Amino acid sequence: MSTQNFETFIVKTSKKIQFVDITREIAEYLTDIRAQGGIILIYTPHTTAGITINENADPAVTADIESFISQKIPQESYFRHSEGNSASHIMSSYFTASETLIVDNGKLVLGTWQGIFFCEFDGPRNRKVHLKFIADK
Repeated sequence: MSTQNFETFIVKTSKKIQFVDITREIAEYLTDIRAQGGIILIYTPHTTAGITINENADPAVTADIESFISQKIPQESYFRHSEGNSASHIMSSYFTASETLIVDNGKLVLGTWQGIFFCEFDGPRNRKVHLKFIADK
């Protein structure tokens, strides 16, 4: 990580659809830059990926989400996108490319069971996640 208020790190995915918990990497970034109070923007610049917040205590939750979206948004023969990954683009549209969180006393303000996930919909790949911390004035 870095001592700047902007950082990029790589998430390596191993499956077509995968939710990767990135909470620790973000918390480490905040520690590295000695963040106190402000907000952090977490953004991925990919059209077949996303960022979301959900439960990170039980891995069955993300497994259920992965299974559900695979069933509800299958690859269909009538999709016209030439790369053949239209379902991945649609999945990405249901999620968001970014999340913004409050940082207080150097810590992410998350609920007891919440974590931050990188959402892969067209893997396996190496993906970028950008972090931007904006400090309180």
